[in-house]
Amino acid sequence: QASSIHWHGIRIDNAMDGVSGLTQDAVEPGQTFDYDFVAPDAGTYWFHAHNQSVEQVARGLYGALIVEEDEAPDIDQEEILLLDDWLINPETAQIDDDFDASHDRSHAGRNGNFITTNGDYQFSSDVKQGDRLRLRLINASNARIFVLNLAGLDGWVLAYDGMPLDAPEKVDGQFPLAPGQRVDLFVDVTAEEGEVAYLLRTLDEQLLPQAAFPVTARSSGATRGAPQPLPPNQSERISDLSSATAVTLRMEGGAMGRLSTAILNGEEMTFRQLADANQFWSFNGVIGMTDSPLASLSRGELVRLRIENETRFPHAMHLHGVHFREVLDDGQLGPLRDTLLSFAGRTTEIAFRADNPGKWLFHCHMLSHAEAGMRTWIDVA
Repeated sequence: QASSIHWHGIRIDNAMDGVSGLTQDAVEPGQTFDYDFVAPDAGTYWFHAHNQSVEQVARGLYGALIVEEDEAPDIDQEEILLLDDWLINPETAQIDDDFDASHDRSHAGRNGNFITTNGDYQFSSDVKQGDRLRLRLINASNARIFVLNLAGLDGWVLAYDGMPLDAPEKVDGQFPLAPGQRVDLFVDVTAEEGEVAYLLRTLDEQLLPQAAFPVTARSSGATRGAPQPLPPNQSERISDLSSATAVTLRMEGGAMGRLSTAILNGEEMTFRQLADANQFWSFNGVIGMTDSPLASLSRGELVRLRIENETRFPHAMHLHGVHFREVLDDGQLGPLRDTLLSFAGRTTEIAFRADNPGKWLFHCHMLSHAEAGMRTWIDVA
């Protein structure tokens, strides 16, 4: 198959963003394309195929992309943990090759039955009691929202989607990680020697091991306090949104949705006609990419984008090229991110400075949803 590579979360030149059909032609079998860019920000990122990605990512065409800080933080051990699930045909023990299943496209997406960390269903790494670990978590799955928890580990969030927080956030209970999202955790091993600490996932109301950390010895180092923040990446502070350009994205469709008609390939169709075409989701009444962007913006323009999720499902919305902040209910701004989990029946707002010129994709990172209509783009002059 033809393919291309997207460098997820990197503030990159538009020509290197790797979106086939928007920023470049897909690279045909036997042909080449040179990606050449500067990674401007330290942090946890990843890269993955961006042509027929619902299949190519599900088959494993992805990897971690780690940009290190100029000065190493105070840790004893680092683990890069790529979380994924694979849909395995139980009769053949091979990856199920039905990547166009209408149920996946119209419901929660392609969820696998074989869950791994770094490709291993029993990932394990030995640690010492009292050591401080840096866990770089990356959700590389097609659709699964990992709901995670810690056991035998005392943790803090230091960064979301590669972008450091002003102050560490204490981990208190479970936390979600949507497809495409990353989180940097600093954790102290509190489990005793001979015990096992865990990164756990919640599945069917059960806590199951996602990654195991057998405690093989006691650390000789002194007990630390809360970690210091990571060095900030360069970003413009957004405070006053009164002059921001307002943009609205209304999501409709999917199973149990209320979408009656939408435009596909320039033609208005009923939901039954759309389902026959295996297309189920619309943005502002249109399914799939359009010739005109969701928004045409001047470079440096401040934007307040309202996301109205009128579907019965959550969606992991990824904006290429820039980072954004969620506008919280009290008007405050959340941390910098590049992928936001939009919950069913909820309205969410994000704010960003359109400071990177080019044509930037905005899509659901539940990749079956993207293939079934949830794609649009913004144009920054």
